Amino acid sequence: MPDFPWDSLTGARAKAARHPGGVVDLSIGTPVDDTPPALSTALAASGNAPGYPTALGTADLRTAAAEWLHRRLGVRLADPLGADPSVIPTIGSKELVALLPTMLGLRAAGTVLVPEVAYPTYEVGAVLAGLAVQRTDTPPDDAAGVVLVWLNSPGNPHGRVLGDQQLREWVAWGRAHGVPVVSDECYVALGWDVAPRSLLHPEVAGDDHSGLLAVHSLSKQSNAAGYRAGLLSGDPALVRQVWEVRRHLGLLVPTPVQAAMAVGLADDAHIDTQRERYRARRDRLMAAVRGAGARIDHSEAGLYLWVTRDEDCWATIDWLAGLGIVAAPGSFYGPAGARHVRMALTATDERIAAAAERLAG
Repeated sequence: MPDFPWDSLTGARAKAARHPGGVVDLSIGTPVDDTPPALSTALAASGNAPGYPTALGTADLRTAAAEWLHRRLGVRLADPLGADPSVIPTIGSKELVALLPTMLGLRAAGTVLVPEVAYPTYEVGAVLAGLAVQRTDTPPDDAAGVVLVWLNSPGNPHGRVLGDQQLREWVAWGRAHGVPVVSDECYVALGWDVAPRSLLHPEVAGDDHSGLLAVHSLSKQSNAAGYRAGLLSGDPALVRQVWEVRRHLGLLVPTPVQAAMAVGLADDAHIDTQRERYRARRDRLMAAVRGAGARIDHSEAGLYLWVTRDEDCWATIDWLAGLGIVAAPGSFYGPAGARHVRMALTATDERIAAAAERLAG
C-alpha cells in the first residue's frame, strides 16, 4: 500500500499553527457548513430502524436518484426499480472507489488506467486487487491487459473538466476493447467556468450505458460527508454485479441515511445555495492567490484551486505554512502534480477571508 499521504503534512501543520491568527486549513477539503435541515430532519424521522437496511437501496431513494440524475445532469437511467438495478447507494464514494476493482472481479492480473493527476484512492483500489496502475489522460494505443478505466471530471485535485469529445473517445475505446469505463463525478454540481457533462449523458454515452458507470456523492453538494452518502449508476449488468457483492459483504447504507439521501436528492434549493457559498469563497481566494504572484491552472470546476509558483510543491507548502495556511502538495496526486498545490474552498467565510488577508501580505 502507498503511504497515507496526509501524514507527511505534520511539519507544515506545526509551522502553520504558530501563526498568531491560527491555522487556515485548506488541505483536506472537508465540508464545514451545516448539513441542510431537510436532510437532518429526514435522518431523525427515520431513526427507528430495527431491521437491516437494503443494499439495493429503498425504492424512494432509487427513484429520487434517477430523477436527480435526469433533472440536474440530463441522464436517463434504465429502470432504477428493475430486476437489474441501474442505480444503488454506496457508503460514500471513497469506499466504492477503493473496492470497485475487487467488486467487479478484477483481481491479480491486469492494469487500471487512472488520470495523470489523480485522486490517490484509484491507485489504492488497484493495489488492493493486485492490479497494476498506468497514468494517462488519453486512450492508449495498446489495450493489452487493461481491465478498468477511471475518469474524474471535474477532476480532483485540479478541477479540470473533460469535454464531450474527450468523453466520447473514452466511451468508444472502452467499448471497443471490452473495458469498463468509470467516471468519478462527485464534483459535477460545481462547474464554474464550464458546465461539466456526465459520462452517462446521451450526448456522450449514446442510447444506453453499456460498459459505463458513474459515481456521485452528497458529501459536497449537500454538506453530508458525515452521512457517507454516495451513488453508483450506469450499466445495469455492472451495477448488479457490484450490488450482489455488496450484499455478501454487508456494505449497507443505514436506513436513516437512505431516507435523508432521498430528501436531499429531491431538493435543488440547498444545492444551489451551497454552490453560491463556494462561488463567493472561490472568487475571494482566487483573487488573493493571483495577487500574491502565484498562478492558478485549470480549476474551472470543483472545490479546489490548483496553484503553482513554478517551484517544487513542498517549497510552496512551506511558504503557505509560514502564512498559517495549510494546503495539499500536488505530489500526493502523482508525479505530474509535483509543482502545484491544491487549495480547498471548504473553509468558513472567516477563514477564507483570513487566508486572503495573509496572502495580500
